[in-house]
Amino acid sequence: MKYFIFLFTLLPLSMYSQNNIEATLIKSTNFKADSIISVDNFGTIYYLKNNTFYKKSNNKTISYNNLQLGAITLANAFNPLKINLFYKDFNTAIILDNRLAEIFKIDFNNIQPYKNISHISSGFDNTLWVFNINTQKLELYNYKKNTTQAHSLPIQNKVLDLKSNYNYVWLLTTNHIYKYNYFGNLLEKTKNNGYTKLVESNGNIVLKKENALFYLRKDTKEPIPISLPNLLINQFFVTNETLYIYQNQKLQQFQLKIN
Repeated sequence: MKYFIFLFTLLPLSMYSQNNIEATLIKSTNFKADSIISVDNFGTIYYLKNNTFYKKSNNKTISYNNLQLGAITLANAFNPLKINLFYKDFNTAIILDNRLAEIFKIDFNNIQPYKNISHISSGFDNTLWVFNINTQKLELYNYKKNTTQAHSLPIQNKVLDLKSNYNYVWLLTTNHIYKYNYFGNLLEKTKNNGYTKLVESNGNIVLKKENALFYLRKDTKEPIPISLPNLLINQFFVTNETLYIYQNQKLQQFQLKIN
């Protein structure tokens, strides 16, 4: 009987501890950019400014631009040896090495069958996850072999965001959040309750809803609110358990207290 009393005494405390995740501000830095793509474990910052992609590390900055392709729509530095940029107006992706030298150009207009791409994200080896508007499918495309290695069933809703690591890919649509493995097999499908963007970190994802962020641990289904001060969240990303928020030319760094 004492055991059950002890258990029920602890249960509310345990439930309360899961109600939110504390975020402690540890650093705020003035930084001028149009958008910040990511900050890696070594403090290297990847960002966009004046339609140019920059990499800044140890007070050394290098850049890449390709004005002939128009505006950079998406950029992904998950794999720093194979950074990918997407130019939606020209339906073209560029792969860069860690010195921002161009190592591959993918013109989806010249691929048969034609691929009309809206979103891209890094895959393993020489692959990209792409969302093909023509087929309404998520595809794992090998750009060196020019083959589609895997694809999903058609997605009926508008795609809002796409993020991946080497093992999994998350597709955020207006109605659902999909999680696939690298074979293209659907692992999870959950209702989207108003989320508009997501980021990935070590298999966990952080979701944005209006001006609030929610942490969804791997192998769980209930996002947990992140307690933040009242600020405008223009951009956000997570490296390990560090949350970065960029707004008003300030890069703010928060330590997440994850139980």
